[in-house]
Amino acid sequence: MKSKLAFALSGGGARGALQVGALRALLEAGYHPDILTGTSIGSLNTAFLAIHGINLASIDRLTEAWHDAAQADLLPSNYLWLTVRSLFHRPVDHSIHRLETFFRAHGITPELKYSDIQGVTLLSIAADLNSGTTFVYGLDPSHSVLEGVLASTALPPWIEPIEREGAWLMDGGAVSPLPIEPALNAGATRIIAMALSDPRAVPVISHGFGPFFNKLLYTTEKRQMDTELALAEARGIPVHYIDLMGDEPVPLWDFTKTDILITRGYEITTREIARWQKEQPPAWLGWLPAKFHRYLRKR
Repeated sequence: MKSKLAFALSGGGARGALQVGALRALLEAGYHPDILTGTSIGSLNTAFLAIHGINLASIDRLTEAWHDAAQADLLPSNYLWLTVRSLFHRPVDHSIHRLETFFRAHGITPELKYSDIQGVTLLSIAADLNSGTTFVYGLDPSHSVLEGVLASTALPPWIEPIEREGAWLMDGGAVSPLPIEPALNAGATRIIAMALSDPRAVPVISHGFGPFFNKLLYTTEKRQMDTELALAEARGIPVHYIDLMGDEPVPLWDFTKTDILITRGYEITTREIARWQKEQPPAWLGWLPAKFHRYLRKR
């Protein structure tokens, strides 16, 4: 079976800048993906890389796009006001137009199909609230990349879910916050997973609906990530998990820390790569069963 490396990028709003630094470190170290899976902000980063090329020049362009995002106020900080408006059926629709304008300006144009992506398999993850299942853009080559990224990033209260042929699609973090399972289903034989989950965003001792809801989301997200990691282990597919966190918690909507987070993501991933290379078994062990490798690592 041909070896296929997948990059799986989680959601996390403005914390997605950490993935930009991580991607730079991985490409510099010679890691080149055959499969890109992305949820929410991860879908934007993966789509950008797939469209513009998997190389360091594209990372430079992606960095500039993130600088533009910091100026565009893509996710306004007044989310409580937006939530109230949504509850009374008066959503604000300018956020999705702002996102679409931003995506178009950076190469994700309406006519672009997943079949137009060359050299890598691109999959964008959304959640179908009508069926309670994962909707994977890219499995059908005729899918629109713009629609896929918009659906994957449709996070209430900022962005209303998108209706599509009986499906009601929202941010993929609801079903696959770190899209390892879609990478497995696409034939990945090795996965590098870049997670942006940060439990520090909510204090351990906190009260009120807001902190409760954030804790609930984190619990659901962690459970789903643990499940997909366990699925990969059960199938014998190695996953290099990179826990990307800034020095301090960053809200989903705060894009002002972009440069700091890019640098931090690069530093974390560089250390992780060095650790992987140190732990890599000698070539002569390659013929031994994977179970024996795990036995040696535990000793």
